Amino acid sequence: MRVIDIDTPHGPARAHVNKLRGARGALVLGHGAAGGVGTRDLTAAADAAAAQRLSVALVEQPYRVAGRRSPAPAGQLDTAWSAVVARLRTGALRGLPLIAGGRSSGARVACRTVPDTHAEAVLCLAFPLHPPGRPEVTRLDELDAVQVPVLVVQGESDPFGIPPAGENRTVVTVAGNHSLRTDLDAVHAAITEWLASQVP
Repeated sequence: MRVIDIDTPHGPARAHVNKLRGARGALVLGHGAAGGVGTRDLTAAADAAAAQRLSVALVEQPYRVAGRRSPAPAGQLDTAWSAVVARLRTGALRGLPLIAGGRSSGARVACRTVPDTHAEAVLCLAFPLHPPGRPEVTRLDELDAVQVPVLVVQGESDPFGIPPAGENRTVVTVAGNHSLRTDLDAVHAAITEWLASQVP
């Protein structure tokens, strides 16, 4: 695993890159609002990608690199993420078909920035469809705007809701809540199957 510090308009971000020789593609993943890149579901996704011969980059947003737990505003998250992906595309992940994604807040960022990152697909772990107890405050538009294939892996008792499937969107529910820690084997299996269908 190689650690790369990447300058963005909002401070340095950090990418933890597992570059595979002869990789078929790349998966770039972002973390949740208050978490880091070491959560169990992100690890399961990274393991599934490596098994499918994909290079993987786990990206820490600048606010986390700076030691803060409170996330930056959405615009700053998106700008920083796009800068990191652009740098990876010209460096460690050059020439590889790229799938973007993340857990929770990171999944939202990956969805919103598809036009900038030119991701060929998006992997969403625990997409926060709405704040807990407030289903009327939906973020479904962020998912609906994505024109490339999307996989959403969601805990069946997630208080942030469960997005519906769509024309380009596959939704897999697994046992557990927003943490996705209850059945990591199911998380791994869902990601493995979907990745196998996305990268030739």
